[in-house]
Amino acid sequence: MDYLIEGIDPAPYAHLFGLDDAALAAHGAVRMVADKAPGYPCRVSLEDAAPGTAMLLVNHTSRTDAGPYRASHAIFVTEGAELPARFRNTLPPVFGPRVLSLRGFDAGGMMVDARLAQPGEAEAALLALLADERIAEVDVHNAVRGCFAARARRA
Repeated sequence: MDYLIEGIDPAPYAHLFGLDDAALAAHGAVRMVADKAPGYPCRVSLEDAAPGTAMLLVNHTSRTDAGPYRASHAIFVTEGAELPARFRNTLPPVFGPRVLSLRGFDAGGMMVDARLAQPGEAEAALLALLADERIAEVDVHNAVRGCFAARARRA
């Protein structure tokens, strides 16, 4: 089965790029500098930032549905990121070292099924969820911290 995983659009966060710490704080954001890898997963590039890379920690609404699964959480965006990454039939590097929670949603935004995947198990879990015709998309979260990682759809 063909699938597509895309990074988030950085445009909603571009106005934060280059702001000083006080201005970022007024927007509920924080600048951090990656000091290890992995550890700072960019949701645009879907790669861990290299040490020394400036990252913005922002709140991101990953599920915008009006229903009970509406969700937001803190995510990292590489400061200056321009284009979302696209991965077709392959997992992004950021998934590799992490325990992931995969949550399958129908077209109405209701969760149909979910899986927990240890490192190396994410693709099998993703394909199992996408094999269910009721599932329109799969939200992938980092299980330990709970934050949104990416969304997958059938390609």
